[in-house]
Amino acid sequence: MSFLGAVLPVWGYHIRGNLVEAGRYFLAMALGLALSYPSSRLLLARHGVRISVTAGCALAAVAFLWLGAAAPPAAWGWRSAGLLLLGLAAGWLNASAFQSISRIYEHDPASTVNMAGTLFGLGCLTTVAGLRLGYYVYDATSLMVLLAVPCAFAAGLYWRSGFLAPAAHEPRPVKGVFQEVRSPGAVLFSLILFFQFGNEWSIAGWLPVFLVQRVGLSPDRAILLLAAFWLALTLGRVLAQGLLAQTGHGKLLIASVAASLIGCLILLSTNNYFGCWVGILLCGTGSSAVYPLVIEKIGSRFPDYHPGFYNGLLSLGTAGGLVVPWLLGYAATWIGLGAIVAIPAAGIVMVFVLLSILWLEARLSGAVTNS
Repeated sequence: MSFLGAVLPVWGYHIRGNLVEAGRYFLAMALGLALSYPSSRLLLARHGVRISVTAGCALAAVAFLWLGAAAPPAAWGWRSAGLLLLGLAAGWLNASAFQSISRIYEHDPASTVNMAGTLFGLGCLTTVAGLRLGYYVYDATSLMVLLAVPCAFAAGLYWRSGFLAPAAHEPRPVKGVFQEVRSPGAVLFSLILFFQFGNEWSIAGWLPVFLVQRVGLSPDRAILLLAAFWLALTLGRVLAQGLLAQTGHGKLLIASVAASLIGCLILLSTNNYFGCWVGILLCGTGSSAVYPLVIEKIGSRFPDYHPGFYNGLLSLGTAGGLVVPWLLGYAATWIGLGAIVAIPAAGIVMVFVLLSILWLEARLSGAVTNS
């Protein structure tokens, strides 16, 4: 999932400057994620976790090999097709993961999902760090082949592995699910996930291009700062998980929003490497607390749902979040590169407002139920 932000400089978009074309890659991956939700449910129902996770890894390997063959100067449409396959593979793996952790999830839903989010962040960090190390060593095609190798290895490993049967759960009536999904709480959850993922993927997707063209950093330093963003985001989520039980959620949210906004303002105004480090670390740690807060609220509002429900929310939320970086390609072309950071800053404020409304709605709902 973090591959696209780090690969734009590898494909030369920090020099080429065709930001609208680069934005279309995010749309292609978003379409792949959206298509993965119905197809992954069918794949899991017919063949189970082992086949699903194996197929996801194998498809990811094929997608990376496709992208290696479609590296510039090939037309951008070929790379978009490869990214659609990559989004589809990511969705299949996401669905398989949530299905396979269903037994652990029953014991501690919030911690299980947060641990999955932490491992996701570590995976994103590893991918970006790998592309950073190979930036001056390998060409674009060779880097894609190197990324395909571990995916192919994982496919063979999972093909030979056994998985426990997922925990049994009673399917909820369609009418009841529909009523809850269209409830104010569920709508607020969807909006929060959309804006939060939009903020994160905007920074994670466009940061290297922004730092090269706006600040004047070298591409390898820009990719290194992207790795620092993922590191701050991951470590911040681990820290936030521990603080949830000790700190008021309102205080934690205000501190997170303040740190994120200050980080964005520093990125908009800085012209040096040190300022970029400070801004990135503040943005990453500030954004990290929102995910645990939202997951905790989802667990308390929808306690009877199977982990597949979270897969649907997160897959659709991530797909929706990738639409924002696509639109940023147009905004950065028409308004200027500052839009890459200014628009996520506005999205941070929107997340704060929506979370505040969600807490208010939960209290009002609780008051009505108690009365």
